[in-house]
Amino acid sequence: MTMSEEKNSGSRGKEEESEDESEILEESPCGRWQKRKEQVSQGNVPGIETASLAMDTEEGVEVVWNEVQFSDKKVFKSHEDRMREMFESLMHVDHPNIVKFHKYWLDTRESRARVIFITEYMSSGSLKQFLKKTKKNHKTMNVKAWKRWCTQILSALSYLHSCHPPIVHGNLTCDTIFIQHNGLIKIGSVWHRLFVNVFPEAIYGNVQHHRDDETNQHYFAPEYGLAEDVCSIDIFAFGICTLEMAVLEIQANGDTVVSKEAITNAAQSLEDPLIKEFTQSCVRMDAKKRPTAHDLLFHRVLFEVHSLKLLAAHCFINYQYQLHDNCLEEKTRTFDPSGVMAEIKHGDRPGVEIKYSNVSPLELDKFLEDVKNGIYPLMNFQRGLTMPRTLSIFQERMETVKTPSPEPQEMETRKVVQMHCNLEFTEEGTRSHLSLLLKMDDKLQRQLNCDVLPRGL
Repeated sequence: MTMSEEKNSGSRGKEEESEDESEILEESPCGRWQKRKEQVSQGNVPGIETASLAMDTEEGVEVVWNEVQFSDKKVFKSHEDRMREMFESLMHVDHPNIVKFHKYWLDTRESRARVIFITEYMSSGSLKQFLKKTKKNHKTMNVKAWKRWCTQILSALSYLHSCHPPIVHGNLTCDTIFIQHNGLIKIGSVWHRLFVNVFPEAIYGNVQHHRDDETNQHYFAPEYGLAEDVCSIDIFAFGICTLEMAVLEIQANGDTVVSKEAITNAAQSLEDPLIKEFTQSCVRMDAKKRPTAHDLLFHRVLFEVHSLKLLAAHCFINYQYQLHDNCLEEKTRTFDPSGVMAEIKHGDRPGVEIKYSNVSPLELDKFLEDVKNGIYPLMNFQRGLTMPRTLSIFQERMETVKTPSPEPQEMETRKVVQMHCNLEFTEEGTRSHLSLLLKMDDKLQRQLNCDVLPRGL
């Protein structure tokens, strides 16, 4: 066989392997989600041995298909109402720095009993992987990047802890924090406590051995598992994450367990006294002395007065649904490049003029997109605001009416920007057909149809 033949044979083999991985194994009851053969790693999630790549046929994006197998169908039935309550609460969690929980359904066909849920796919990998690559390239951590990451993680934790009642993550590690190519940070595994604290004995997999896993023991606060989880265990885990982010890796000296001595040595190696104080305040042994996520956002190492540019960007994003699609482009096109946009006056020296030509429309678009995605959260004004209410996974069981459908109804949370209504009469004249075309704030459309009967029929 010649070299060209070997090369063609190798390329054919890769194509066949790729086609094999993209093979559709299963579909959701509604047909929207299609499970593939290819498996993905989305962090150490108790109870989930494997997760598969799937396709969202409605949005045209890849997602993660997670499955939790139950050891006994009768036990599964006894937990069914509780599970529905808990998964419904997860669907209310909506934050730009938290991995999106899309859908769930329960499957009791044949002899198996399982829960399937769809989550956002983080294609760029975990923060742990990024830190390893950075260290391998003999680079040090950029302080600005460290601060930006901390702010985004704290933004997510502050959101969870400010819900009523608070949601404790309970599994925050550098493996369950994901980073996108644009610097956007998202935390995953928010559903961790659902499997570990509620019904671990009923699930196949690694739930029973989760707390015995030595690899990530150093992320667990001293009080972890001794009593009901509280927000302070997330702060301890966050402190270890920030330390690991600063030093790139906490050396375990060949052991599987990261010792307290290794953590102390890593903390002592920090040169910036504010970063050292910040991390040490999070990992205090006394849980009551640890600061809250909101308090940490006001720590001297992170706190800064937001620029007028950032405040204006958040204001624009919040009310963007009231504006038409190309309003920014149309507005900037009418500006005179030589015109003065702003002027800073000084009494003892000449003032500074900022002209429209100093602002690049492309850079402005990118900045607005980054703000919308959650890279620059506006957190210094959150005190006193009403956080979205989410259901606690430990709240008392609600009386719900069971539906014959295996899939729960999905609540529409997007804002309607435009609406077109069309009413057509059928030839028979016995009914009319109503069509509603909704244009949402994410630029997608949704069409609703129904038949309208005359009164009295």
